[in-house]
Amino acid sequence: MRRAGRTADAPGGLDTTKLLAARYKAANDRPYLASALYALTVVPSAQVPTMGVDRHWRCYVSPAFVDATPVPELAGVWVHEAAHLLRDHHGRADRLPAAAQRDPHRVNVAQDCEINDDLLADGLRLPEGRMEPRLFGLPEGQLFEAYLDRLPEHVRGPDCGSGAHGRPAPWELDEDPGPARLREVEAQALRRLTAEAMRAHQRTRGNLPAGWQRWAEEVLEPTVDWRRALSGAVREAAAWAAGAVDYTYRRPSRRTPALRGVVLPSLRRPLPRVAVVIDTSGSMGEAELAAALGEVTGVLREVGIRGNRVTVLACDADVHAVSRVVATEQITLGGGGGTDMRVGIEAALSVRERPGIVVVLTDGYTPWPDESPPCRLLAALIGSEAPRPPHWVETVRIPA
Repeated sequence: MRRAGRTADAPGGLDTTKLLAARYKAANDRPYLASALYALTVVPSAQVPTMGVDRHWRCYVSPAFVDATPVPELAGVWVHEAAHLLRDHHGRADRLPAAAQRDPHRVNVAQDCEINDDLLADGLRLPEGRMEPRLFGLPEGQLFEAYLDRLPEHVRGPDCGSGAHGRPAPWELDEDPGPARLREVEAQALRRLTAEAMRAHQRTRGNLPAGWQRWAEEVLEPTVDWRRALSGAVREAAAWAAGAVDYTYRRPSRRTPALRGVVLPSLRRPLPRVAVVIDTSGSMGEAELAAALGEVTGVLREVGIRGNRVTVLACDADVHAVSRVVATEQITLGGGGGTDMRVGIEAALSVRERPGIVVVLTDGYTPWPDESPPCRLLAALIGSEAPRPPHWVETVRIPA
């Protein structure tokens, strides 16, 4: 007689009642994970050793493993597999160096170390043979990328599938057709929904594990690589300003010889002039200023804007120094008093050859012009608490 709750078409017969009872327990004990847990599509498989996931949120389950594992431990495995997908382990694995990607088993062990120390600290039960940082003499609470290089060579652990290490496992279904799959845009929305549920849980109950707290904060308020953001903004502004083409007779058009007695002008795309206004008031830190200024001048040099096309103005409540620079070492920083970046912006725009881009490096505690100036204005705000400028000012935040 077949046991109630087993599917007839699954290899060996999957005890779905027990499996789904474990998922219910996991979702009931940790309601902030419920949406992610119930988004997983169950795929019975005799090939998967325990449980595993692919990057499409399909959960492959061994009937023999379900039979042999108590419900509390199965609930822990449900959370473990969902954590691989919530933490985008497969996406992060795709960004590893090629040499690291060649050993997906080692990557999987590092990822298990990232997850399991959080789950065990939260009181979840996991089956024997689980991977933990302490087994390798490693500290808890780190990301898998930090664990990866410190693991022994050729270390092996359970295979959690492409939803973890990114490489398709032998027991995974083809891309299409197959059971319901989550698209990446849906997965991103689910991650944000879960992070918001975690934040609400923390506010009302205050017992969210530290690892999940860090994850939710990163999803809801991601840390941006300010150097990349600032570089991209400066490049975009330079390209925008350089787009103002004009005609010139200094270099006649190539069509001129075809028209006897007529000289046609050619189009030119001049390099824009750039003004960098530096807030030198007492609240600004020199290290952050130097880093931001170095990034700006480095990008300008890469796009061909250098020398007398870059003007640096040191400003607090007044303009104290104006420099045409080639290197950051040539810049003179004065001031240290109050703050009014409007003065620096006005000074930058008052010169005969008006700049096409004005970059302001400031902590944000300054008044701004009442309206957008006749050029591209970019504010690099130093410090996470820097007040936001008017909406028409392009903004990049630089952590202090």
